[in-house]
Amino acid sequence: MKTKILKLLTLVVIANLALIFIANKKIETNAKHKTYSELNAIKHNKVGLVLGTSKYLTTGELNLYFEYRIQATVALFKSKKINFILVSGDNGNKNYDEPTAFKTTLIERGIPENKIILDYAGFRTLDSVVRAKAIFGQTEITIISQKFHNERAIYLAEKNGIKAIGFNAKDVSGRYGIKVQLREYLARTKVFLDILLGVKPKFLGEKIIIK
Repeated sequence: MKTKILKLLTLVVIANLALIFIANKKIETNAKHKTYSELNAIKHNKVGLVLGTSKYLTTGELNLYFEYRIQATVALFKSKKINFILVSGDNGNKNYDEPTAFKTTLIERGIPENKIILDYAGFRTLDSVVRAKAIFGQTEITIISQKFHNERAIYLAEKNGIKAIGFNAKDVSGRYGIKVQLREYLARTKVFLDILLGVKPKFLGEKIIIK
């Protein structure tokens, strides 16, 4: 009996690992030649969608994922590769507001306030991407985040009728970076479950025109 249970558990583990590998490979392959790290290689799009994250870690230190996404966004805008910046992030409670933190920092770095649009309902990457089209009317965008995140966002965008490319912010190394990368493997697997189940954003709402 114990041997049968052990075999069953082994099969379950192998199946899950196989699913994670397949999901990761499919998303990575799909994004080939669609993400860019050099400004001179990326084409112009009207709107850059920067995916939100917290400005500070729980330790109180600056979150480098935030800082590097800011740097990438500023570089894109100042190189005239995008005309507007759509900041999408979580604003789940009054003490946590990713979009406003991005906006404040972008303005401090020289981005005109009237070129920044905030989406407070980007609770997940799926929400941010789908709302870029459903609420903000964008069918072609440049997504701004780290490469691994861009790859997943591009896959979601294409599955929702959006032509997307990604501009890669600098990645984060060290223990925290490894932890995020491990979570990404699970997030990529969940992408396929979300697509299969037809998961929609938590909130939609009235359309907002970017012009």
